[in-house]
Amino acid sequence: MIQNYLRIAFRNLWKTKGITLINIAGLSAGMACFALLLLHVNDEFSFDRFHANKDHVYRVLQHSRSANGDPAHDDAYMPMPLGPAMQADLPDVTHYVRFCDWGDQFVRSPRQTAKLPVLYADPQIFEVFTFPLRYGNSGTALSELNSVVLTEHMAQQLFGEENPTGKTLDIKVMDDFEPFLVTGVAQNLPSNSSIRFGILCSYARHAATKWGKRNEGNWNRSSYQTFVALRPGSGLSGDSARLQQFWNKYYPDQEANMRNEGRWKGEGPPMSYRLQSLKSMHTEPGVFAGGAPAFNPRYGWILLGLGGLVLLIACINFTTLAIGRSAGRAREIGVRKVIGAFRRQLVGQFLAESLLLSAISMILAIGLAYLLLPALNELTDKQLHFDLSQYPELGWMFPALTLLAGLLAGAYPALVLSGFRPLEVLRSKFRVAGANIFTKSLVSVQFILSVGLIACTLVMVRQLQYLLTRDPGFNKANVMIVNAEDTDAKQLYPRFRAAVAGQPGIAGIAASELSLGAGTGWNQNGFSYNGEPKEVYEYFVDPDYIPVLGMELLAGRNFDYAYSTDTLNAIVINESMMRDFGWTLDNAVGQPLRGFRGDSGNDPVVIGVVRDFNYLSMHGQVQPMMFHMFSDYAPYQIFVRLQAGRIAEGIAAAETAWKDLSPELPFQYAFLDENLSNFYISEARWSRIVGYAGALAILLACLGLFGLAALAAVNRTKEIGIRKVLGASIFSITGLLSKEFILLVLIAIAVATPLAYWVMAMWLRDFAFRIDVQWWVFALAGLASIGVALLTVGFQSYRAAVANPAESLKSE
Repeated sequence: MIQNYLRIAFRNLWKTKGITLINIAGLSAGMACFALLLLHVNDEFSFDRFHANKDHVYRVLQHSRSANGDPAHDDAYMPMPLGPAMQADLPDVTHYVRFCDWGDQFVRSPRQTAKLPVLYADPQIFEVFTFPLRYGNSGTALSELNSVVLTEHMAQQLFGEENPTGKTLDIKVMDDFEPFLVTGVAQNLPSNSSIRFGILCSYARHAATKWGKRNEGNWNRSSYQTFVALRPGSGLSGDSARLQQFWNKYYPDQEANMRNEGRWKGEGPPMSYRLQSLKSMHTEPGVFAGGAPAFNPRYGWILLGLGGLVLLIACINFTTLAIGRSAGRAREIGVRKVIGAFRRQLVGQFLAESLLLSAISMILAIGLAYLLLPALNELTDKQLHFDLSQYPELGWMFPALTLLAGLLAGAYPALVLSGFRPLEVLRSKFRVAGANIFTKSLVSVQFILSVGLIACTLVMVRQLQYLLTRDPGFNKANVMIVNAEDTDAKQLYPRFRAAVAGQPGIAGIAASELSLGAGTGWNQNGFSYNGEPKEVYEYFVDPDYIPVLGMELLAGRNFDYAYSTDTLNAIVINESMMRDFGWTLDNAVGQPLRGFRGDSGNDPVVIGVVRDFNYLSMHGQVQPMMFHMFSDYAPYQIFVRLQAGRIAEGIAAAETAWKDLSPELPFQYAFLDENLSNFYISEARWSRIVGYAGALAILLACLGLFGLAALAAVNRTKEIGIRKVLGASIFSITGLLSKEFILLVLIAIAVATPLAYWVMAMWLRDFAFRIDVQWWVFALAGLASIGVALLTVGFQSYRAAVANPAESLKSE
């Protein structure tokens, strides 16, 4: 019977090749879109689940409870002695692994010298985590002080195709290059790993540095991520009382001190430890940590929802076209019922056709998804691939998607077509179901979704442009930032400045310890000011920083080396800090920042106030911040303002000076405006994803309209012929066939506009600086939809209007 269903299905699909092609094209595009988004979301939800011990490994977090108006939050950076103490004090802890991410360091091998990411970890990393070694012994790979493990990709980059174990490379540790012995090569890490490394060094080597020795035994410096493995069956992860007792042992005076300083007024201890499951680590975006950016599950469901909407539009096409061509199959159904066919057999026949069409579409969709995967990877900054070994869930997800699409698209037509009464059908007294309210509703739903997606895209693009072009409060154009982190910056900067000043293309030079923009670092200091807790961002700068970046000084003066105290306790604050501390432009200058340095009495003093500027993302309001040039900081970031029109000359002059002063290290620079635009990478991605989804939705909706208009013209062939014989014009006939569909689009616009407005108003609430949603955005989206629909329906209507009426009036 199934074989017979399939044979008849093939015949029917081949007989209506045009409609079949439209259905396959629409379903393939919708399935490809959904498959790509499904792969992306599945990758995010599958992070860290490849580890054999994933059910027993946890990351230790410091949990700060909510009080004084501040929300509760978690911090993943822990003190150095935490891991050994947990293993010693808590019997449930079998292993611990500490990670120290030292950022990019200069690495020298026989093939190249480059700045590469270096990660330090305890030797037991290979017992706790599943990072198989291709070469070397996992039990001893990091046992020596200067041992190093490379990934396959990094080994190939540094040593070529040969096995590098037993060879040496030089890594810049603190101020000097040191030789490291390659003791292992790990298989390339899966893309869905939160822990990422290319060069893995022994934690003992970091502990032996000046910085490491300073942190040894120090419970007040938190710079490391710590993971613990628990024995099977342990309940420690949910035992908040034991974790609180452990916290209290090493911070016995914390609660009393915070209460005395006014930083804690809640009930019970202000802080404790929390164990975060390795499996959920990637999907808790509220935790402050480095490594792979955490993923908000809400966005995953939104992405799947977008893909589902596009697939739904494709399925609606199938449904409406199947109902629309019901006239062509009415006699077939009548005859089959007269000779004894049961309704369930007819339903099975139509579902077989639908599932066959869905299966063919899925095969084409997978091919299309493969072709589009590089574009998705570029958009999401990932290296996704269809790999059942990494994503075994895809083995059942794609067949399930095929079945779901087939049933979703074919269930209603099967029930409608199988329900024709044979007597009415054979007497030609049946109503064509293509004109019913359900079909019109489906078409309206398609355009509601399409218009809504287009409107949302326009709002997102406008908001993104606003963020990128809004004046941040300083001149960000033509500013190059030279990275001098791995140098003796206090000695290098004056010499570099002298060498570059006055060169062609150079308009000004300044320095800071930190850069500006996403991923460039920041420093926030918390202290008690007159018994009130305060948090202030601080930036070390030189006297040229404010004028070179074009910031506006509202009160007081700038830094000046002529004042010896400026390198000791002078600060320049922004307006937000001035208001937060209760000062005004008239009295801010001369105010001491009491409590900033504890009870030392050497309080910083305000010498100037600058106009607020956006040094962080515009998602939030400008926060209190201050500039200083205290002598214990260093100018690691050199800001070079380039002359407009002479950018290349300025870069060349700076590079020449760098090579003369620091020939052993490569010249590294970035542009300030690009650093700032990186704050909004997520918004740029979302606007493009929604834009692509909207364009595909319109395309699919119009594909459905094209088919429906063709069927409408066929069903009204004789009517059109009679109208033409009686003198109707081509324009009137075209309008007659088009107006019904255009009315559906107008209804869709009326429904989509308030929905899209509400969605975008909610989205814009995440930005402190945002645009107003203008009415013309929705008008433009509606006009675009009407225009595309007119072109689609008008083409088919015109073809029907210019057809020879003699042909349409011939007797059957």
